Amino acid sequence: MSDQPFPPQQEPSDASFQSTEGMFASQNTAESETLAQVQAELAALQAKAGDLADQYLRAKADAENSRRRAEEEISKARKFAVESFAESLLPVADSLEAGLTIKDGTVDQIREGAQATLRQLVAALERNKVLAIAPTAGAKFDPHQHQAISVVPSEHEANTVVGLLQKGYLIADRVLRPALVTVSAPK
Repeated sequence: MSDQPFPPQQEPSDASFQSTEGMFASQNTAESETLAQVQAELAALQAKAGDLADQYLRAKADAENSRRRAEEEISKARKFAVESFAESLLPVADSLEAGLTIKDGTVDQIREGAQATLRQLVAALERNKVLAIAPTAGAKFDPHQHQAISVVPSEHEANTVVGLLQKGYLIADRVLRPALVTVSAPK
């Protein structure tokens, strides 16, 4: 080991203190500016999140109101769907009641009244898109609109309508009841 004592430590000068303090001060200023900038961004993002949450809640409420209104409209449509149909049948009911009040009618008068009432009924059905399926003899058998009750020998080609037993009905192009028919047998 050497006999020399440790070199004397230098006392920091005022200049070195000032440069260190300046360095810390500039660092603190930069950190403060960054912190202020981050806090401003955070506040802006929080405001935007609040706006988006409000928009979401409003959109959700609008969707719920629309769904509720649609359900109410569907309920009303179901409830009153037959109203127009029932109104068109009321004159038919009135005619039937009027016919029943006649005590001394002749057969021809009763027949004429029944035919008039039937015309009213057919017109009411047609106004409500209920149309008769009444195939004539010789028409091609359509399994979508006809129901074969029996197969009979005939001079018509196979699978053609020979006779109508009961009319069928369509409602808006949908079979309500198929026409009951007899069909020609294959030869």
